[in-house]
Amino acid sequence: MTQFAIFATLLIAVVAAFILPPLWLGLRTPKSRGDRKEANLAIFRDQLSELEREASEGSLATADFEQAKRELQRRLLEEVEPSAADAVTATHGPSRKMAIAIILLLPILGMLGYGMLGNPQALDPTQTAAPQQMTPEKINEMVASLAAKMQANPDDMQGWLMLARSYKSLGRYDEAVQAFAKAEKAVNENPDLLAAYAETVAMANGKGLKGKPAQLVEKALKIDPKHGHSLFLAGAAAMEAGDNKKGIIYWEALLEQVEPGSEIDQMLRSGIDKMKAGK
Repeated sequence: MTQFAIFATLLIAVVAAFILPPLWLGLRTPKSRGDRKEANLAIFRDQLSELEREASEGSLATADFEQAKRELQRRLLEEVEPSAADAVTATHGPSRKMAIAIILLLPILGMLGYGMLGNPQALDPTQTAAPQQMTPEKINEMVASLAAKMQANPDDMQGWLMLARSYKSLGRYDEAVQAFAKAEKAVNENPDLLAAYAETVAMANGKGLKGKPAQLVEKALKIDPKHGHSLFLAGAAAMEAGDNKKGIIYWEALLEQVEPGSEIDQMLRSGIDKMKAGK
């Protein structure tokens, strides 16, 4: 109970430190964008450099290098999808009455809310069990349990999609393709799912984006001609097929959606230059 009280007091103090100054002084500080994107871009560069090093040393086959590179590019594209604009700085008049009310009511309402909705027994250390650690074995058990449920509920489209994504995240691409196929009716109506399905089929067959993956991407672009993930895959598929003219069209359309000067912007421009040069 003492530990909880200390923690709750510190939490209230932290919350108050953020809420009260703007109300008391009549100021509002601008929101800044997070640096998660930059961190992920740095990781991408390191991973790409490592792949290129292994390929140059001959420890990584060309086909494996291209497949791994495509996967890195896909993940990078997901990270650089256009984000909301930065918040505009604004000001407002002070509201000191509101600040005082918050100081008085915050701890009272917090304790009342916990008493009504929380679990007071959890405050007793002797009654609190340690949380289970999520291990790979546990994850596999959960996925296996979901797969068993889907066999008993074959018409549950959302369940099949969840299973497909789970298999895909585990690198079990053949099983992911089968799960996507079970939910194909729902997939065919959603460009995000069509692009994910196309990518999974390509990873499963190891033959790139030709054939069914390209057909799925084309279907996604019919639904949404500006769908970023599908434009990227369509450009890559066109490049694989030697249709550089079409690949340039797809990737130039995608350039309009990415941040100028970003990693994905540079990668797309480099690919477009190579296609224009006929490489």
